[in-house]
Amino acid sequence: MKAVLVTTEHRGVFFGYLDGEATKEKLTLKNARNVLYWDAECKGFMGLAAIGPVGECRIGPKVSELVIWDITAVVRVTDEAIPLFEEGPWN
Repeated sequence: MKAVLVTTEHRGVFFGYLDGEATKEKLTLKNARNVLYWDAECKGFMGLAAIGPVGECRIGPKVSELVIWDITAVVRVTDEAIPLFEEGPWN
């Protein structure tokens, strides 16, 4: 499964592992986390996918499965960023 960062029409941002295919309407993430805040050091949500949660980011606890609706973007998370998300920092 691919590690991805997902944004929604409702301003939600989530990290997890894409299970199956994504559509604009919905997708399913395994081992999903809510991204509640990302520091300016990330340089936006695409920077967050590239470098991971750094600085004062707030990443919520993991749930085993999450269905997300109204998708606006699915961005591949780099191999370097994955361990930082897995730590689930809440600074």
